[in-house]
Amino acid sequence: MKNPNDSFLKGRLRSLKFALRGAVLLITTEHSIMVQFSIAILITIFGFVMQISATEWMFQLLAIGMVLVAESLNTGIEKLSDFIHPDYHKRIGFIKDISAGAATFAAIIAVIIGLIIYIPKFS
Repeated sequence: MKNPNDSFLKGRLRSLKFALRGAVLLITTEHSIMVQFSIAILITIFGFVMQISATEWMFQLLAIGMVLVAESLNTGIEKLSDFIHPDYHKRIGFIKDISAGAATFAAIIAVIIGLIIYIPKFS
């Protein structure tokens, strides 16, 4: 909640606290995020082992970020949908499927980026 007595900096720090709390909640409570975060850690370690270039690091980190953001937004949409309409509803199901599809697109592109980076390393 916004406090009218907060300075600009204090307000930004408060917002950062809420954002970090949300990230921790995602990583510690949502299984899809736990899986994606674990994969991100493994791929990051693999990047160090394979000594990928700075450009490859940029693409890899963008891909990891894209997947984590898409999964996080998908989770938020699913939680909001379940809150609004806890029982099964065809239109809510459609919305949730579309949201999951967006996360799937991100994951597919991330896999392609990973293949582009790592396949030449094994040739």
